[in-house]
Amino acid sequence: MKKKCLVALGAAFMFSLGSLAQTRDIHIVSTNDMHAAIDNMPMLSDVVDSLRTIDNQTLVFSAGDNRTGNPVNDMYSRTTYPMVSLMNFIGFDGSAFGNHEFDNRPDGLRRVLADCNFPHICANFKADPELNIHPVPYVIYEVEGVKVGVLGVVELGTSGYPDAHPDLMKGMTFTQPEETIKEYQWLRDKVDVFILLSHLGYEDDVKMADKFPFFDVILGGHTHTQLEGGEMHNGVLITQNVNKLKRATYTTIKVVDGKVVSKKAETIDVSTRKSKNPVAQNIVDFFNGNPEFKRQLAVLENDVTTQEQMGCLMCDAWISELGADVAVQNLGGVRYGEKKAGPITVNDVLTLDPFGNNCVEMNLTGEELRQLLLSCYHNDSGWFPFVGGLVCQVTLDPADSTKVKSLKLLTEDGKKFNLKKTYKVVTNDFVAAICDSPRKDEGRNTGLKTADVIIKFLEKKGKVDYHGVQRVFFNK
Repeated sequence: MKKKCLVALGAAFMFSLGSLAQTRDIHIVSTNDMHAAIDNMPMLSDVVDSLRTIDNQTLVFSAGDNRTGNPVNDMYSRTTYPMVSLMNFIGFDGSAFGNHEFDNRPDGLRRVLADCNFPHICANFKADPELNIHPVPYVIYEVEGVKVGVLGVVELGTSGYPDAHPDLMKGMTFTQPEETIKEYQWLRDKVDVFILLSHLGYEDDVKMADKFPFFDVILGGHTHTQLEGGEMHNGVLITQNVNKLKRATYTTIKVVDGKVVSKKAETIDVSTRKSKNPVAQNIVDFFNGNPEFKRQLAVLENDVTTQEQMGCLMCDAWISELGADVAVQNLGGVRYGEKKAGPITVNDVLTLDPFGNNCVEMNLTGEELRQLLLSCYHNDSGWFPFVGGLVCQVTLDPADSTKVKSLKLLTEDGKKFNLKKTYKVVTNDFVAAICDSPRKDEGRNTGLKTADVIIKFLEKKGKVDYHGVQRVFFNK
C-alpha cells in the first residue's frame, strides 16, 4: 500500500511535497458512537474488506465513543481490549476522543492508546506529563500524492470537561473546540483535503461548518444523529449516524490537481448485513464466551418502552437495598430504554449501568433535594433526572426550555412533599460530583457499585414490571 501517515505534533516543522497533476478519489469509511457493539464488528469488517477491493487505500475513522455500552468489552481485564483488537484487525486509520473514552480512567486510557495500531486525534486536550497520555492534535495521510489532513476535537459540557465523571479527568485540561480550531486554521494551506473528526454533536458541527468553511468534510459523532449519507452546510459536508454501529458512512472526495471538486456521502447498513468477516467473527465469539454475563437474575413481566421506566427500576433498587427514602438517577446514566419482556441477565444490568459508579448517601431536606434535582437538570445537558420515592411536576420556562420555571415535589400517593423534613437520599457518585447544589451534607460514598446493588435487588425480586411507570411529569 502507498498510503502514508505523517503525524504532526504541535507546531512541528512540515514541508510540502507539492501536489501532482492528477485526479484521485479519496474514499473514507466512518463510524461514530460504536459503544462497544462488538457483535456488529464482523459485518463492519466485511464492509471495509469489500470497499478495499475497490480502493485498497480507503481510510477508516471513528468519531469517538468506541467503548461504554457492552460489559464484555468494558469490564474486560485489559481495558477495552475487545474493541481495540477488532479495530486493529479492521485497520482503522484514526479515532477521535469521545467523552466516553475517559470512562477508562487515566491508566486505562493510557493502555488503550498504547494498544491501538492507529492514532487518537484530539487537538483540544492536554494531560499532565506524569499521566503519559499523548493523543495527536492532527494527522496528515498521504494517498498517492494527495495530502489528507484530519484535525480532532471533543465536546465539552457545562463544566468545561467532556461529559464523563470529572474524577476520571484529573490532570487533564481542555480548550474550547472553536478556539482550538482557530489555532489550526493554518493547516488548511498544507493539505489538499481538510477533515474535522468531531465528537461535538450535530448542532455544533453545523456551527463549525458556518464558522470554518475551510473544512471539506466534518465526520461527526456524539448526538447519534442519523443523517442520510451527509448534509451540506456552508459548503462543508457533515456526516453522522446513530449509535451502536447500526450504520456507517462511505464518503468519496474527488480531488483534481490538489483541489476538491466534489464530495458525497452514502449510508451503509451494518447491523443488517448478512456477510461477515469470519476471522472477526471468531474474535467476537472468543470475547463473548464468558457465561457469567448470561446468568439470569429476574424476569421482566412486561415490555419496558422508555428510559424513565428503567431509571425508576434503578432508583427503586437503591432505595430497597440501602434503606433510603429517595433515589436520583441522571438520564445519561440509563443506557437503554427498550427491552422486551423476559429474562434479565447480568449482561443486561451491566449494559444498562456500565460506568462503574458507586452509590452515594446524603441526608437532605426536601428543599435541598429540590435544589439537587434542579442542578441535575442544568448540569446534565438539560435532561431531568429520574427518581424513586417521589413524583416531580416540572414546568419549563416557555421562553427558554433549558430553564425550569417551577418544580413541585409530591409523594408517590400524590400528597404534598415536606420540604422541611430530612430524607435519606441515594444517588450515584457522578450526580454527586456534577450537581453542585446548596446542601449541608455533601454525601458519603458507600463503596457499593450501583450495578451490583441493582443485581442484588433483581435476584431478590425474581419478577419485576415497570411498564408504564412514570414519576416525572412536564406541565405546559
